[in-house]
Amino acid sequence: MSDVKCGNPGTLSGSIWFIGWLFTIGFVKLTFWKAVLAIIIWPYYMGVALR
Repeated sequence: MSDVKCGNPGTLSGSIWFIGWLFTIGFVKLTFWKAVLAIIIWPYYMGVALR
């Protein structure tokens, strides 16, 4: 028998996205509510741009 390994390759890209998002918030010095709004709006605009 051989070992079967299951993994999610999207985990690394998700981590990189989250780190980039935190860096952007810190770099632009957003307030808490603007950061919350950014987490909702930014993925939409990224999706439209990458479509």
